[in-house]
Amino acid sequence: RMGRLFQRYYRDDEAVYKCSCCRAHFALYKDLLSTNFRGRTGNALLFNQVMNVTAGPLEDSVMTTGLHTIRVLHCVVCQERVGWKYEVAYEEDQKYKEGRFILEEELISTASDYHEDVADKEEGANSQPQRLRVV
Repeated sequence: RMGRLFQRYYRDDEAVYKCSCCRAHFALYKDLLSTNFRGRTGNALLFNQVMNVTAGPLEDSVMTTGLHTIRVLHCVVCQERVGWKYEVAYEEDQKYKEGRFILEEELISTASDYHEDVADKEEGANSQPQRLRVV
């Protein structure tokens, strides 16, 4: 399938979750539904909507909360795997997840992370040794 992918951006004054690899915008803080999820890499966040991701084929996944049909999400810019979309939840008490998105905390950053990185670099230019941050 050929085509051109367009990257979308949120405004700078909005609280934005971004790809930690390439900084593509994924989601707004207002679309965050829960921080009480686990992914392959640790803590994960549940969102009502995300952007700048591509979804892979349907696959069944047995999770701690039961069987789900999901699509793995990749960053549209750098192709990094960043989470998944819930398509079907087979347990009645898990149906609220359907159509919602998981982004793994380890694979994303926030706008505030970026501003802290810039502040660290500016501080480093004016002081003695420059600190290195792992994001």
